[in-house]
Amino acid sequence: MKKLLLLCSVLVLTACENVPVGNVGIIVHKLGGSKGVDAEEVGVGRYWLGVNDELFSFPTFSQNESWIRSDKKDESITFQTKEGLSVNADIGITYNIQADKVSVVFQKYRKGIDEISDIYLRNMVRDALVKEASTRPIESVYGEGKADLIEDVEKLVRSQVQDIGINVEKINWMGDLRLPPTVVEAINAKIGATQKAAQRENEVAQAKAEADKVIETARGEAESRLTIAKAEAQSIEIRGKALRDNPNVIELNKIEKWDGQLPQIVGSATPFINLQK
Repeated sequence: MKKLLLLCSVLVLTACENVPVGNVGIIVHKLGGSKGVDAEEVGVGRYWLGVNDELFSFPTFSQNESWIRSDKKDESITFQTKEGLSVNADIGITYNIQADKVSVVFQKYRKGIDEISDIYLRNMVRDALVKEASTRPIESVYGEGKADLIEDVEKLVRSQVQDIGINVEKINWMGDLRLPPTVVEAINAKIGATQKAAQRENEVAQAKAEADKVIETARGEAESRLTIAKAEAQSIEIRGKALRDNPNVIELNKIEKWDGQLPQIVGSATPFINLQK
């Protein structure tokens, strides 16, 4: 009798399943006339399930899923550009399920939240990437257009699932894109050429700056000499005019410079001082 009671207790416990906080439950009848999804969604709590019943819990808070390449598993996504070049990427998605549309989501996919993420949403993201990237050249995928590409993918996936009750919050790149080796080599060569061109431009600019400096220095020196020469010419002109206007100044200068001694040898030339005056 005790064993029977113990067995019944175990069966009761195993038949009770829990819907945790932040989740909405869906009870599925696998057999019988009511096979399908129960019309009423169940909230948080424990529920007794029959032998043919199954409970699915759907979280209504934001879910973060990523499909990446690792040593253990490769879930990354590969797509092709306009030129047919294959690009591989790690992708992340953040989404949530509307609490009042959990039944609609389950009726659509007939799977739990993990299967919806790993199968249906991943396929949607992959197909959107293939569609959007196929019209873009490789430069628009890894360069400035990288953000535009993932944004267009996000918009496309969101439009496909929002009416069902899945709200796509964000789709983003996780890490660098994996490009074909030939593209990587071309990118590196382009970067190297750009750097060399920039270096040459800097060298030319530096040489021009140094040449301009020399020219400006020479111009400054020439202008300085010209200014001095003009000043000296003006000074001579002023002195000449003054002497012409005052001839007695010359005689006065001679007298001031004479030491009072007459020449020891006098020829036909007269002394340089006019004694009569």
